[in-house]
Amino acid sequence: METIRILHTNDLHSHFEHFPKIGRYLKKAQADQSVDQVYTFDAGDFMDRSHPLTDATKGHANVELMNSFGYDALTVGNNEGISNSHRALEHLFDHAAFPVVLANLREENGDMPKWALQAKIITTKKGTRIALIGLTADYPLSYAPNHWHVLSLKKAMDKVLPRLEGQYDVLILLTHIGLRFDHWLAKNYPIDLIIGGHSHDLLRNGEFDNGTWITQTGKWGNYVGDIHLELDAQHRVKKLVPKVIATATLPALPEDETVVQAYRDRGQKILSKEKVAELPEKFADNRQAAIKISLDAIADFAGTDIAMLSSGLFLTPFKAGILTKCDLQKALPHSMHVVRSTLKGSDLWRLVMEIEKNRHYLDHFHLQGMSFRGKIFGQMQYKGLRFDHHTKKVYVHGKEIDFNQEYRLAVLDHYVLVPFFPTLAIVGRNKFLFPKFLREVIGDYLTKKYPINTGSEEDDRRKL
Repeated sequence: METIRILHTNDLHSHFEHFPKIGRYLKKAQADQSVDQVYTFDAGDFMDRSHPLTDATKGHANVELMNSFGYDALTVGNNEGISNSHRALEHLFDHAAFPVVLANLREENGDMPKWALQAKIITTKKGTRIALIGLTADYPLSYAPNHWHVLSLKKAMDKVLPRLEGQYDVLILLTHIGLRFDHWLAKNYPIDLIIGGHSHDLLRNGEFDNGTWITQTGKWGNYVGDIHLELDAQHRVKKLVPKVIATATLPALPEDETVVQAYRDRGQKILSKEKVAELPEKFADNRQAAIKISLDAIADFAGTDIAMLSSGLFLTPFKAGILTKCDLQKALPHSMHVVRSTLKGSDLWRLVMEIEKNRHYLDHFHLQGMSFRGKIFGQMQYKGLRFDHHTKKVYVHGKEIDFNQEYRLAVLDHYVLVPFFPTLAIVGRNKFLFPKFLREVIGDYLTKKYPINTGSEEDDRRKL
């Protein structure tokens, strides 16, 4: 008989406050002499550019920490795959000490990314061959404009499994696709274990479906997965017992808070060195001024004259004087992309009706599970649109909307994906604009609109 211990995480989202505890737990478990072997895996979204250190280093600090934690393999989530530009993702794993398994992402020409393996065979000390396959969320609308080609789960599995036939004894999938699709895989393919993520489900003792164990540890490093696996003499799974460990129950050390704060300080120090713009006095503690200029920015970026943004996105106002990337990151930490949506006038009218119907509900709606997109949704604010509450009429730049005319407006991917405004997702012709995300778009616009004065007052007088 062979015994294996499998440690796993998912959806850490740069919640570095848990990293000291997680690191110690993994190191101690990896030294476990009561089992034949210990493996450590991650199922994606280990980084999130809402944290200043991740943003400042484009995720390389996260990879450094994952190296120190001794991971044996991981797959990528949508945060790695979509929040990064194509170039940034190409170099994210340049110094990784672990392989990245990912069967359903390709370069535009169909080649495998140089930083990923379609699958990997791990052979244990006792000769058991474990096949690892990674899968990420199938988001063609987001991956395609970022110059990636993402395969459907079925197409990817039907390609990779025949190539591995006869080469493995145990099949483990690292998936960042969500629990619903993990169950679909379990029902359609002979898999021993799925270590999943993306949907932030906490499966305290796993779920068993059609001969496949499915595990997931929730989100943000609140739990660590710990699986006990027993194999018989023929290298077949005899027993598999999943469990999770609450990070809050793990012992803390006095220096943990200092270490965690140092992560944030390091990121903010890097970002503070990068100056964006020199803003006039009207921006001092004025959230409305920040929203208005941001509406102008996304409209300019999308090439439209209509735009909308929700006030809850702005965690802090901008400020007068020198604005740095650190200031922008504090105000808008979310990794959201601008979308150019084309709608008929009748559909734009209906979208505005959906917004106005939900306005009071969304004003204080807590974005549970999506706090990296703000604490509350807030008020939707318009550029180029006006709604008359008495007549229910919508005006575009002062003229009543033409139901037969087409209009283009700048929105965010968030508004296409949330369920409050179905018109955008159902009938909108939506183009996701990459690679820059919201605060980069706004930062670039502020740089053009309010460039930093590099000369002294004396220099200015000499020019007159």
